[in-house]
Amino acid sequence: MSDTIKTRSVVLDCPDPAKLAAFYADILGWPITYADEEWVVVKDSETKMAICFQAVPNHRPPTWPEGPIPQQFHLDFTVDEFDATEKRVLAAGATKAEFQPGDDFLVYFDPDGHPFCLCL
Repeated sequence: MSDTIKTRSVVLDCPDPAKLAAFYADILGWPITYADEEWVVVKDSETKMAICFQAVPNHRPPTWPEGPIPQQFHLDFTVDEFDATEKRVLAAGATKAEFQPGDDFLVYFDPDGHPFCLCL
């Protein structure tokens, strides 16, 4: 079908693209495939999905779940189990959210404050 839309990437605004890309490359096991001072790409070789990081000098992280800066989106990652994955994402620099809304997913913040979920 010539009018098919396919997912290419998700772009996160952040103050330091290299630093945040390194975090996601570490937790996902995806390589950094492009980098300059303003833009870094982490890409899965199997699905070709990419997470890109764009420099925004005055970036302000969301204040989820409440606060003056709303969450505009978040990333969900499917995992086999929580314990080992949680240890790995925390060791890489994530923090666990105090508010946990469900039993089949856990909420974390990346080093720049973007929320993401680990989902069973």
